[in-house]
Amino acid sequence: MGKRLSKIYTRTGDDGTTGLGDGSRTPKDSARVEAYGTVDEANSAIGVVLAADNLPDELRRCLTEVQHDLFDLGGELCIPGHSAVEEAFIDRLETDLDAFNLDLPALKEFILPGGSQAAAACHLARTIVRRAERRVYTLASLEDIRPEVVKYLNRLSDLLFVVARVLARAEAGAEVLWDRDRL
Repeated sequence: MGKRLSKIYTRTGDDGTTGLGDGSRTPKDSARVEAYGTVDEANSAIGVVLAADNLPDELRRCLTEVQHDLFDLGGELCIPGHSAVEEAFIDRLETDLDAFNLDLPALKEFILPGGSQAAAACHLARTIVRRAERRVYTLASLEDIRPEVVKYLNRLSDLLFVVARVLARAEAGAEVLWDRDRL
């Protein structure tokens, strides 16, 4: 583990740059900082889901593991040339996704974000993960980014969609379906 911060402010970022994990400095609005910053935002949004009362143990276990994964993924993005995300992370997401999706009814309509407080928070986390995925694609057009990073974010947004469905049905009894004929 690198140096621990004993002092939170350093004043080194006052010039509009930030330090990367390899010690180099880059503008705070660089594609790399946008990518790992959005991953951090997604991790925080998942923390909001985890703060919900009565979250089923399996969902809590899964999302806590995801938070650890996202910390690793953010580290990979923060340290040019570093590898942290493994194919096993993606396999675990797919296994969890399949298990949570097993008892859900087939989709016939679009689902509106909501259904319950935890489900709505999960939908918000999902959309932030989608933005993180877009930011990583932007970064990948400029620098070499391992495909596992993009794959992980893509699967994670799918997982969060399914988890939101599970939460809506568990807490509110049903999902909110889009009604195209409402007018």
